[in-house]
Amino acid sequence: MVKVLFINPNKWGRGITTIWIASHSALLKEKGFDVELFDCTFYKKWTNDEINYNTANKQYQKTDYSNIIKFSDNNIEKDLENKINEFDPDVVFWSALSSHIHGEGEYVNIQYGYDLIKNLKDRSLKITGGIQATASPEIILKNFNKIDYLISGESEIVLTKICDNIKKNITLKNINGLSYLDDNQKIVKNAPQKIIKDLNDIPLYDYKIFDDQTFLRPYNGNVVRAVDYEMSRGCIYTCSYCVETVIQKYYGFEEKTPKGALKQAKNYLRNKSAERIYDELFKFKNEFKIDLVRCQDTNFLTINPKILNELREKYLNNPIDIKLYIETRPEGINEKSVKLLKDLKVDGVGMGIELAGEDFREEKLNRFANQDKIIKAFNLLKENGIKRTSYNIIGLPDQDEESIKSTIDFNKFLKPDNVTVAFYSPYYGTNEHANSVKKDYFDDYEKQVDGQLRTVSKNKLVSKEKLNYYKENFNSLVYNI
Repeated sequence: MVKVLFINPNKWGRGITTIWIASHSALLKEKGFDVELFDCTFYKKWTNDEINYNTANKQYQKTDYSNIIKFSDNNIEKDLENKINEFDPDVVFWSALSSHIHGEGEYVNIQYGYDLIKNLKDRSLKITGGIQATASPEIILKNFNKIDYLISGESEIVLTKICDNIKKNITLKNINGLSYLDDNQKIVKNAPQKIIKDLNDIPLYDYKIFDDQTFLRPYNGNVVRAVDYEMSRGCIYTCSYCVETVIQKYYGFEEKTPKGALKQAKNYLRNKSAERIYDELFKFKNEFKIDLVRCQDTNFLTINPKILNELREKYLNNPIDIKLYIETRPEGINEKSVKLLKDLKVDGVGMGIELAGEDFREEKLNRFANQDKIIKAFNLLKENGIKRTSYNIIGLPDQDEESIKSTIDFNKFLKPDNVTVAFYSPYYGTNEHANSVKKDYFDDYEKQVDGQLRTVSKNKLVSKEKLNYYKENFNSLVYNI
């Protein structure tokens, strides 16, 4: 039997039911392969303790989370070595694509995972994927040359094909979606694999693979049982700073409208059936006692309306006692959509403000979000008892300190229930990354990009010290505390 060990190199020190792990594990197990997980989340000397960091700056409300979770004092490298010696995997795999593409620190997992495996001397193939592997296999293989194969794009079916070939003792080198170094250390980049058109082709996602404390999560001052989940993949928008555009380019979707939307978006957006979504949510409640589902869909309200309405009918006929937290754009919030969200038991909505200047958003970021619609969306959700979270960015190229201050003032006006702020992350392969490098705001390739924890900016308009100040005090300034 072919054996695959997943590594979750999460450094945030809080449970994340990483979606790619659940989806890949489900498909591999259905095909008869043996899968186990090595989760780095709860190693005390590995974690950056994102919970306490963002509680101190008032982005999160205080909870007892850190006292409930058990952290290990063990040496993580030694434990991983022991796990590999015990399990003897054919493949060690970390980092991949899902709808969970840039949230929760996943962008840097390809680097963190490499740090853990680079000195291993076992027999397993070291294979990884994700946004950076999709944006530039050449850069990744140059920087991380102990990787045997990279998978660009979606990797569930590709990884299954790899395991099939290992089982049959057939070469892997002709599999679409793979990149690797040949015997002369030259990069071979195979043709892209086909996009997964129907997410129902992946069996019910495997959440049993996670340790039980991974389901615990701080949420609005309480510790709840939660999972990360995807109903869909893809986004119709082409914001210049977003890693979604990297996936769009990989699959040949590059034409866009003057208002920043993707042409042929219907061929790019994919979703599960309403029946499938309902079955998984029902399973979460009954098997894992889940209170909250954190929907990682890039834009919840651009999921096929037929699917959402069918799901609503199932909810109304046979309710599931689970709250949803979703992300969407303010333009999609209206009386009709709010009624849908209430019927689906949506407890909270996260929306990207990014920064206050409408002209800046349109001209610099290719993001067309009307100021009046943002205000209307926040007010409408409040009137209907749905919590609102604003997402903000500081440290964008060409953003000065006045822009940050006006963004704080705009949040004061909106009065969100929660405010999050992230450092701008120069995601490799995006247009904004290229612009950042050209203007010498960032180096050509940054290895430690994590917008929740650190800035790697060389911004000439706002110093790194000032950016750290605003990250640490953004909420205090918004709420005057």
